[in-house]
Amino acid sequence: MTVLFAVATVGLIVDDRTLVNASLWAKPWKFSISIALYTVTLSWMITLLPKWRRAGWWAGTVVAVALAADMVLLVWQIAFRGRQLHFNVAGELDRTINGWLANAAFTAWGATLVLGVLLLFQKLPDKAQASAVRGGLAVALTGLMLGMLMFGPKPEQEAMWQAGMKSPVVGGHSVGVPDGGPGLPLIGWSTTGGDLRIPHFVGMHALQLLPLLAALLLMLATRFPVLRDELVRRRLMRTATAGYFGLVALVTWQALRGQSIVRPDFWTMAAGAGLVLGVAAAVWGVLAVTPAPDIRKTPALHDLK
Repeated sequence: MTVLFAVATVGLIVDDRTLVNASLWAKPWKFSISIALYTVTLSWMITLLPKWRRAGWWAGTVVAVALAADMVLLVWQIAFRGRQLHFNVAGELDRTINGWLANAAFTAWGATLVLGVLLLFQKLPDKAQASAVRGGLAVALTGLMLGMLMFGPKPEQEAMWQAGMKSPVVGGHSVGVPDGGPGLPLIGWSTTGGDLRIPHFVGMHALQLLPLLAALLLMLATRFPVLRDELVRRRLMRTATAGYFGLVALVTWQALRGQSIVRPDFWTMAAGAGLVLGVAAAVWGVLAVTPAPDIRKTPALHDLK
């Protein structure tokens, strides 16, 4: 993925070809970053499995092979054939590539689920880290499955079938507007309508963000004695996980209503404000009911690590 990122970066600069109103190299560039983050995080999670390390190794290998196959198909279809990858059913080879792509993606999802189950029954040394890892995997698996929302036929495609015509594409990531319209720089999320790539992306990368939050809480424990209690940090991580699920639900609801991420309406902002206030109240509740520990009786930070 690092090599592909470098190649795609050069392609973005020197290759002026476009596909669905975006640079031919935009999708390889984005996917190389996302998959690199995803697989590095899974690699770290496998190290947390001393009891079932071999099973975790096989799960990680399956993920690596499946995602490598997906990326080979992506580069071949887009960069070399110059054809749309997802939703493309225009030709026999396009349909075959789509089928292989889906099978590889489901295989990677299933292997990630296996790793999540192994971690569910693995006793980790720090309760907050355990909650972060398990919560991150749960939200990420949900985000990955939300990608399936993009593959249902759109109303205009169904209308073509009813009229006896064939649609060259089935599904799409935009809601209320055609794919390929105005979008945010590089990431391409629609600025005029809903975009189902957003809940997919936001959910998937809980895999990194929640463990990073757990690490941040551990760092802050050097300055805030209340955070030295791992039960407090675990409660905060469970609150963060619930809040993250709420965020995924919010951006999914927004996208399905055909609303751009940069143009939220009153109800979206109200729901977002309610989510923020709910999480803030839960955090306050966790910290307010926990007495500050006696620093003299608190383990040193290196013991927590």
